[in-house]
Amino acid sequence: MHPVFLNRIGTANPVHEVHSTFRAFAEGLIPEGRERRLFSRMADRAGIQRRWSVLEPDGRPGLVDAEGFYESGRFPSTRDRMRRWEAEAPALAFRAIDALAPGEGITHLVVASCTGFAAPGLDHAISAHLGLNESVARTNVGFMGCQAAIVALRLAHDAVRADPSARVLVVNLELCTLHLQERPEVEQLLCFLLFGDGCSAALVSAEPEGLRLDGFRCALMPEAEEQIAWRVGDNGFDMVLSGEVPKSLLRALPPRLPALLAGLDAGDYDLWAVHPGGRSVLDAVEEACHPPQGALSQSRAVLAEHGNMSSPTVMFVLAAMLAERDPGRRGIAMAFGPGLSAETMRFATV
Repeated sequence: MHPVFLNRIGTANPVHEVHSTFRAFAEGLIPEGRERRLFSRMADRAGIQRRWSVLEPDGRPGLVDAEGFYESGRFPSTRDRMRRWEAEAPALAFRAIDALAPGEGITHLVVASCTGFAAPGLDHAISAHLGLNESVARTNVGFMGCQAAIVALRLAHDAVRADPSARVLVVNLELCTLHLQERPEVEQLLCFLLFGDGCSAALVSAEPEGLRLDGFRCALMPEAEEQIAWRVGDNGFDMVLSGEVPKSLLRALPPRLPALLAGLDAGDYDLWAVHPGGRSVLDAVEEACHPPQGALSQSRAVLAEHGNMSSPTVMFVLAAMLAERDPGRRGIAMAFGPGLSAETMRFATV
């Protein structure tokens, strides 16, 4: 079978930096005392310096954003959040696609998002923006969380394996900050303090440029299936990201590594594009998998600069690796999602 390549990646974030404003609002929801001090300590240790949002921040008491989308005591309904997603998502997707410059001849379009839905949706908007042929095969991947980028790349890989003339555009877009919740529980607030908005666009083809995609593996970890969950509620999507996830990964990953790493040792992989679900998640992967020293530095850098953007985040890590243009290195990409589940992708730089 002919090889398949991830040729290029374009990325984009909204223009508004919101981390300090969102943190101050979240901290204000917790009564003075032990729990607020705990929240402050945990937020300091999160490894995040900046996050980006389609919402312009506003530091006035009782407000999160300048236009009052979030106002204390009056947070938006799911319908209002979906309307905002539908209004904001196309422009951000177009910026990432324009940064990619996919060129002519796109035959397939794969769009992944779990933070907003509309039909006709983002795939139609992208098709119109690029003037794609009406016969382009479109696929939408929804509600697979942070691991959706690897799932989308697997679909693109399969399309090119089936037809070497295929050129697949893969778009991962998440507007996580549209799902802030006004809740005082420390664990829930810390969860939402992780997330930011972002988009990636990638081109997958048989052209021997970029990263050669060597295979995909997945694993379900049903013993921890409720520790990452994402469900539609009346006032946005309700995210569960339990503080137990790092401990579960420490227990669940080692016996599954031979399968996830395709029988190779961790030291056989030079590059580790691990989705930075949070500092503690990266720490757990490091302890469970024993990658080469410093192998997660690019994942930690993306976390610091962008937070957890859900599905596009691992693509930002891969984009940093592509930018180094260091051929002949073997890599593994890894991301986690609802279930608890893991997806891996083996690759090599060319």
